[in-house]
Amino acid sequence: MVRGMKKPSLVILAAGIGSRYGGLKQVEPVGPSGEIILDYTLYDAWRAGFGKVVFVVQSQHRRALDEHFRPALAGKLEIAFAYQRLDDLPPGFAVPADRKKPWGTGHAVYAARNTVSGPFAVANADDFYGRGSLEALAGFLGSPVRENECCLVAFQLANTLSPHGSVSRGICQVDGAGRLVSITERTRIEPAAGGGRYLDRAGRWRPLSGEEPVSMNLWGFSPALFRRLEAGFAGFLKEEETDPKAEFQLPTVIDRLIREGGWTCRVLPTAERWFGMTYRDDRDEVRRELGRLGEEGSYPEPLWG
Repeated sequence: MVRGMKKPSLVILAAGIGSRYGGLKQVEPVGPSGEIILDYTLYDAWRAGFGKVVFVVQSQHRRALDEHFRPALAGKLEIAFAYQRLDDLPPGFAVPADRKKPWGTGHAVYAARNTVSGPFAVANADDFYGRGSLEALAGFLGSPVRENECCLVAFQLANTLSPHGSVSRGICQVDGAGRLVSITERTRIEPAAGGGRYLDRAGRWRPLSGEEPVSMNLWGFSPALFRRLEAGFAGFLKEEETDPKAEFQLPTVIDRLIREGGWTCRVLPTAERWFGMTYRDDRDEVRRELGRLGEEGSYPEPLWG
């Protein structure tokens, strides 16, 4: 952290409805002392040097998160809440009558614009990223970040697959200087001999080595992103207003900024193994992994002491 710089904030995307999991997975106890998976991300963020956490939530979920985290984070991380609402739109737009689905991860980050004033990171509420991943983010955000620069923590594909079902992953193309060239979303990826495989649009299985760098939605930005999100969201609304299921996704925004807006995105590789709560059957595996990390001394038990 550069002396005099404000500590970065961590924006947590916690407004998802958990449809594949079958409930509010963000508050499912999975740690040895009843911790939820987000406890570990915030613990890693605190010891990496973050100063504030912003929870992007649906209004009905605020109380559960506030009651869980307020005592644990006292004196460690400042807490704020932002709400992802269908009617939170740029000036001149209204919610289409048939729109029920949330607007997507780009809109979720946009919802945090009034609670963040300095460099910030973005993370999912239901993913375990590991200490090294948060330290890499803090290192990037701890130096002056140019307005047209961001970073992405990239995982190795094989370290991000679930044995209980297919997953969606953004497969990254990275140039020789370690900068992101593009992200290609693959929606049906599962483990397979030799690494993994995905189902293409023609219904054919295609092989993957397992070594591909992938995005798990762990990013670092300057506040300049919010202006770009508003402009991009307005364009999205004009193009997709007749599709009630279209989503304004953060990786799509960054991909366009790189191709058309002159932005650069540094890719920070991590060797951490991801695990998360995509499917209800993932719960037992997450519990085993967190128990193992506690036994190894990577985390105290109970986590917050």
